[in-house]
Amino acid sequence: MKKIIEFSPGIESIFGVLDENLRLLESRLRIQITLQSEGIGLAGDAGGIARAEEIFSDYDRLRREGFSFPNGDLHSLLQLVLDDPQVRLHALAVSGRQRSFGKKIVQPKSLNQRRYLEAIARNDMVFGIGPAGTGKTYLAVAMGLSALLNKEVSRIILARPAVEAGERLGFLPGTLQEKVDPYLRPLYDALYDLLEAEKVDRLLERNTIEIAPIAFMRGRTLSEAFVILDEAQNTTQEQMKMFLTRLGFGSKAVITGDITQIDLPSGRASGLLQAMDVLAHVEGISTVFFDERDVIRHHLVQQIIRAYEDYSEHGGPAAPRQLPLLGPDAPPDLPDDAAAPTVS
Repeated sequence: MKKIIEFSPGIESIFGVLDENLRLLESRLRIQITLQSEGIGLAGDAGGIARAEEIFSDYDRLRREGFSFPNGDLHSLLQLVLDDPQVRLHALAVSGRQRSFGKKIVQPKSLNQRRYLEAIARNDMVFGIGPAGTGKTYLAVAMGLSALLNKEVSRIILARPAVEAGERLGFLPGTLQEKVDPYLRPLYDALYDLLEAEKVDRLLERNTIEIAPIAFMRGRTLSEAFVILDEAQNTTQEQMKMFLTRLGFGSKAVITGDITQIDLPSGRASGLLQAMDVLAHVEGISTVFFDERDVIRHHLVQQIIRAYEDYSEHGGPAAPRQLPLLGPDAPPDLPDDAAAPTVS
């Protein structure tokens, strides 16, 4: 089947760098796309052509509505659209604009990231489990800011175990806040990346956004709050149960962690692993798993994560061979079939 789509002004911006987006559409939809004098030529399976026509139409509509897609965002959106036949490019882009904070528009860049955002929107408690760089914390903070700015909650509470200091923070210089701040820095980084610095400082001063170690949660009831527990794999079982039971009316909780990077002292079981088992069938709680395909950092990070997973699956390296320690006069061990040395 062949079809020609009218070439509207500005539609060429969908092509991407070196036509990378056209190549993506061709490979995933199994069609051929050519530029002709009368428009864009499509050839191939009828279903693929219909889907491509739908994508071009949605993009033209978005462009006329003033949307722009910097830094490869369009390529990521197209991958999401092609991963799910039920997803429309226009609807996906519009939902991202609803999470705009003036400084950034937060768009999912993988299928699991989209599932994660949808799970947070639908459920009061969500676990995000996966390796570093998959956007677990960043997207949770973005959803928290969206809920705060839309007045769905009255505050955001970001918690993290200070396990790197072994909870013995007294040995560090400064006030208690100065002692724990280095371990909470990733949460500050996400906030300042999403909002203007002045606005973040103002929200922090008013305690509308609170960042604290998980130990500070004990005895509290967190109502009308968006609560995020980061690095949850480093909570003890007691800490995790304590945190999960802090949730009050009108609140949401997002718990993120990487179960391959547990830094607890030997003999202490991870509260995240236990919670995943205990709460697996509780209604209203959702769990989203990420893998190396969701990593949004340097392309080498994906390969590093995959290499470590393969390394673990195959049991690591072979045990090093222990050589015998010989005295100065001890003869070396020889194979049974080796010729004995002659003495002259």
